[in-house]
Amino acid sequence: MEFEIRLSGSVEIRAAGHRSDLGSTKTRVTLAALAWDAGRTVSVDTLIHRIWDEHPPAKAREALHAHISRIRGSLRIAGDHMPAIVSRTNSYCLEIDPDQVDLRCYTSCVERARSLRERRDEEAALRLLDRAEGLWHGEPLAGIAGSWAEHLRVTIGETTLVAAMTRAEILFDAGKFADAVPVLLPLAEAHPVDEALAEQLAVALYGSNRTAEATRLLQRTRQRVVRDIGLDAGRGLHRVHQGILAGNPAAALLSRAGAEERTAPPPTRRVPDNLPRDVPWSGRRDELRRLTAALCEERGASDVVTVEAIHGMGGVGKTGLALHLAHRLRDRFPDGRVFLHLGGSSTDRTPLTPARALAELLRLLGVPAKELPHQLDELVALWRSTARDRRMLVILDDATSSDQIRPLLPGASPTAVVVTSRRRLPGLPGVRPVSLDVLPPVDAVALFRQRLGGGRDTDSSDVAEIVRICGYLPLAVEIAASRLLARASWTTSDLLRQLGGGRGHLSQLHDSDRTLTHVFAVSYDALNAEQQLVFRRIGLHVGVEFGPRAITALTGFSLDKAERVLEELLSHHLVSEPVPHRFIMHDLLRDYARSLIEAADSEDDVRQAVQGLVDHYVHAADRADRLAYPFRSRTELDADDPAIPSCPGIVDAQSAEQWLITESANLLDTLGWIAKHGSEYQLALSVHVLAGFLDMEGHLSVAEPLLRRAAAHWKAAGDSAARVRALLDLCAVRTHGSRYDEAISAAREALDVMRSLPDRGLEAECIHQLSVPLWQTGQYAQARSLQKTSMNFLLRTNDLLRIARCRNLLGITHLHLAENEEALACFTSALADFTEIGDERGRYSALNNMAELYKRTGRPADAEAAYRKAMVVADRMGNPRDRATLQMNLASVLDVLGRTDEALALYGLVLPVLRAVGDRRAEAIALTGIGRAYRAAGRTEEALRQHIAALEMTRAIRAAGDEVNVLYDLALAERDAGHAALAVVHLEESLTLSRSMGASVEEARAAEALAELRGEVTAQSR
Repeated sequence: MEFEIRLSGSVEIRAAGHRSDLGSTKTRVTLAALAWDAGRTVSVDTLIHRIWDEHPPAKAREALHAHISRIRGSLRIAGDHMPAIVSRTNSYCLEIDPDQVDLRCYTSCVERARSLRERRDEEAALRLLDRAEGLWHGEPLAGIAGSWAEHLRVTIGETTLVAAMTRAEILFDAGKFADAVPVLLPLAEAHPVDEALAEQLAVALYGSNRTAEATRLLQRTRQRVVRDIGLDAGRGLHRVHQGILAGNPAAALLSRAGAEERTAPPPTRRVPDNLPRDVPWSGRRDELRRLTAALCEERGASDVVTVEAIHGMGGVGKTGLALHLAHRLRDRFPDGRVFLHLGGSSTDRTPLTPARALAELLRLLGVPAKELPHQLDELVALWRSTARDRRMLVILDDATSSDQIRPLLPGASPTAVVVTSRRRLPGLPGVRPVSLDVLPPVDAVALFRQRLGGGRDTDSSDVAEIVRICGYLPLAVEIAASRLLARASWTTSDLLRQLGGGRGHLSQLHDSDRTLTHVFAVSYDALNAEQQLVFRRIGLHVGVEFGPRAITALTGFSLDKAERVLEELLSHHLVSEPVPHRFIMHDLLRDYARSLIEAADSEDDVRQAVQGLVDHYVHAADRADRLAYPFRSRTELDADDPAIPSCPGIVDAQSAEQWLITESANLLDTLGWIAKHGSEYQLALSVHVLAGFLDMEGHLSVAEPLLRRAAAHWKAAGDSAARVRALLDLCAVRTHGSRYDEAISAAREALDVMRSLPDRGLEAECIHQLSVPLWQTGQYAQARSLQKTSMNFLLRTNDLLRIARCRNLLGITHLHLAENEEALACFTSALADFTEIGDERGRYSALNNMAELYKRTGRPADAEAAYRKAMVVADRMGNPRDRATLQMNLASVLDVLGRTDEALALYGLVLPVLRAVGDRRAEAIALTGIGRAYRAAGRTEEALRQHIAALEMTRAIRAAGDEVNVLYDLALAERDAGHAALAVVHLEESLTLSRSMGASVEEARAAEALAELRGEVTAQSR
């Protein structure tokens, strides 16, 4: 039965004229990844990399298994001839003849044709080339994106080039120059700097009496080689060009095309191997897998050289990885393993020039020194011709720049090159960079234990802390282990104490031969003055991650200059960029940067730099706060300092809130710095600026003590208005922390202070903040009365935002007092007002409240729609508590609609968020909802556990309104569990509490359930 797997064109399976539908793109690339290695075992890690590049899904192995299951189903089209996909330990193998995979058969035919052509069996070679051409159906892996798919296309493209050039050589031998032109011409555009192709095509054009086209092609190719590679073209192009100008016969040009003049006899074939010794290895599994896969790909003699560039900060293990890789792949490179140190980070010698490096490479390959050319282009030509048919591995270690490396690349050759550098190397043709970061903690621990050997007792917690202090930097970990080895009497605890003492850890990371300070100094000394200044000032940054504007604040540089210098430090691997435009510096590098401050910067410069950074964050936060939380009553900052960088990116509520989230860690660190080093006045202003952010983002434990300090400061300073605002900030934070009694106390204190002030607007804000914890503790009537008083004042103002907020909260009190028409009117008006002024947070709140009204009045479908509209708004705001609250509310409606599984899934998402932000009231409501869903699903015991936990929490925080609901739901669960007496007790408690709060709907609900339950108990007792 005819069976074929096609990778040329669309990936598909064909059998007996039929083809099988593979479905998704990922399934097709999975088949391609297996079929390309038909008959060979492919590791799971390699398959995952081929399918998802560097971004696999969380459960990649399970996803891979699902795709392979679909492929097995598709292979059934072959019937009894169906090939098997065999699962082995951590790997898979597609057991099929490689010739049944079109591209594998294609490459095999081309390679065999090339071999037959070299043996002068041209007729057989042509048959194989014709067969290969018949296997071609279009671009390989058509429609599939990704680095492996693209690399396969490049590989097949090189094979296609070999096929065309082999066919052209056969045609040349027969004198058919015109027939060779259409074979070669389509490839010229795809390979514009391939000199061998250009030589052949020029000869074919010239032999077809198309002399002008031939000379234009040669000129264009030389220009492209100079522009793209940076070197003049080889002598072959020049020789063909001169021959055409001289009118020599095409056959005479052909005999010399591609041949290189030798100024000396061919060097003796030597197999060099000067690799330094390998070391026991741990970690870097992904990097080794990627590099090994790249260097082990099947390549022909005419392939473009494989270039892998390993770059990273000093001490990250670049050279060690390259050497370990070379030793691991020793058998794959039978023509030699060459190691050349280029001196990029040496302090005792000048880095090698390209000419010196080429001379050393040629000497290692056996070229006598007296026969080496003196000109760089001649050295390049001799190096490329010498390496052209050698399968070598060349490690170019510690490169300084792309200009140093470019002349050292062997061109068209099966030789592979691995470059290491502390700098990124842009502009190298075909380079595939591998950026090394520090080790994962588990690998750093393994490296420490490995270097220590098996004869030393270690404490696991000590070792974990040692490698953390080392910043998981391989060299630092090795030095720490070396120090311990050198002190026979030390334990890991002794080493840990030594590393943890003093100003920093960096000074302790040395052994008899190495110091980490020296490694960093080499990188620092290579910087110019501007780069060195920025490097040092980063050491003064109060946080971990930073953006370019922080550098402008620390240095006084313009934003353009700060961005440019950061880009330069990034290329030197002295900072990294984990997300776009956000930078970090390794802890040990930061230690080193700080150690340079005293010698290079005055105390006044340092003080001004740090104060500039703090002012930047506080003033930018003030701007963001005014846009993100416009309802807050504010104490003004001092007049803006023109030296403080502006923040043009903060233009509206959404960008302001995003800025606050992005800079949250820095804002907290800045606040910590002010609390420790600033004045009480500076702290009081700063915590007030950040109070909205601290409250909304759930940093309640940080905010509360600092706000108490702020209130005490303003009281001592006699600033009553600022004291009121500090108390309001404190009230909001305590409310969201479910500390309602303390929140009410802070709001009442603020109102008492207000009596001495004429600011009615601030008084209205005090009433609003007091009403919130009153509502949440079930004091609905009092909250309604306060809000009506406030509304009477606000309606005489033009403050539409505060009018809308007042209506929204007044609607909530109406809702809980079963005044549903009044509640809907309030929510509708509030939503219209919030929409008119563009307040997204207000729109979210009003929509959420309308949904709650729909739910209470038996309209669950309308409630779901309103909640989903609110979620769209909340997603734009980015506040985790708001999103979690909406998801929780939506879950309760889904449960009412009978979609219990969806409800439980949502509850599972929100609980961790609510706990993380410290919102105990919302957590209790979520637990109640989970219990309700469990009861609907018949899981009564689980429901009881959730309701009991919710009851304990609502009583602890004195959330009486929520306690009423928990008692009711707990009673129903107890009834379902057969505990009628307990159910009666809970319903009686719910009834009493509802009556005391004036919650008539809840009171009627409890009374009805209680009467029904008592009737059941009476009937059972008869």
